[in-house]
This record gives sequence, C-alpha cells and structure tokens, in this order.
Amino acid sequence: MSKVLVLAVHPDDETLGCGGTLLKHKAGGDEIFWLIATSIKEDNGLSKEDISHRAAEIKTVVNRYNFDGVYNLGIPTTKVDKFSISELIKMISKVFDEVEPNILYLPFIGDIHSDHRIIVEAAHSCTKTFRYPFIKKVMMMETISETEFALSLKGFTFVPNHFVDISDFIDEKLDIMKTYKDEISRHPFPRSLENIKALSVFRGATAGCKYAESFMVLKEIW
Repeated sequence: MSKVLVLAVHPDDETLGCGGTLLKHKAGGDEIFWLIATSIKEDNGLSKEDISHRAAEIKTVVNRYNFDGVYNLGIPTTKVDKFSISELIKMISKVFDEVEPNILYLPFIGDIHSDHRIIVEAAHSCTKTFRYPFIKKVMMMETISETEFALSLKGFTFVPNHFVDISDFIDEKLDIMKTYKDEISRHPFPRSLENIKALSVFRGATAGCKYAESFMVLKEIW
C-alpha cells in the first residue's frame, strides 16, 4: 500500500490532472490525500454565497474520492506571489511531514498560471531525499486550461513519459468534474467535458489503451 498526495493549486486541478489515477489508486488499496493550496476569499471580490458554494463543492469531491485526508493552505487565490518561497516551503513541508506520502503529484512547472509555477517550485524543494526520505516518486500532471497554454519553448513544454490507464475510471472522473459547475462550459471552452475526455483518448492512444492520464516523472526511487 502506498500513500499518495496530490497538490492542487486550485480545487479542480486534482480532477483535471489525475482524477482517474486517484480513483485507480484508491481502488487498488492505496491511501490518497489532497492538498489544496489556495482558497477564495471575500477580498477576491466574491460573496459569502460564492465561498459557501465552493466549500460545498469541495466537500462533495472529498466524498466522491473518499480521500483519507484533506489539507488546505488557505492562500488567497491569485495572491500566491505575496508569500515568499521560504514561507510556502514551510507550509507545504508541514503537510508532507504529517502525511509522509510515497507518491506525489504536482502541477506542471511550465503551466501558464503563475500560482501553479510558484507552488511547484516551493513543493519541489520539499522532495529532497535527505529530508523527505518517504517520497519515492514525484510526477507533474497535465492540467487542462493551464498546461496546454504554456510557452511553446524548450523547458516549458509538457512532454509525458508516464501513462496511467484510466479506462475503468473515465466516467467517474467526468462525473466528479461536473461538481465544479462554474469551472466547466461547452466546447470549445478548454474545460469542457468533451475536451477532458478527448485528452484522455489522445493519451490513451499513445499508451495503447482506451483512456489515459499522462505525467512527467521528476524522480523515482525503486
């Protein structure tokens, strides 16, 4: 049994990036944990109703995945850059030390959203083997509407080298994604259910299965 932790900068990143993989981990007997980096606040221009609605969505998603633990750093959305890297490392490190994950899923370092890039930089600093010996595998995930809009330059392009067959879990992944009603829309909006499924078909064709999620492996100790 492994302990798996996914770091979602924003709620929905976990489902977009590795929802099927999380379901597969859980079905295989692994423990899964969710670390959410940001939260919406009233000073973001949102109402109490908006905040309550998001809390209800998160609760539903927690129940759908049956997470073994959920953590929230509570950083205001779009204000990650107001925190120093050392502050972010301290917050993330505290969760890593408590959970002691063996497998870690992170956003892609080249994602267009600056919150993603900053959080990945801080999180990757918390994977040093001599300080976090329990972490055996670190992967970056592909998050629709962020990863594909990265700069088309060397070092910024997502090049997957690890694929997970999620054929048995694609329908549940899509159904969970429907929880985030304000985050999805009709095609050609990037976060349409059609596009999410299309990406899994494309990655599946590469991996020789019907549907797949893809990742970039940063480290694996076996």
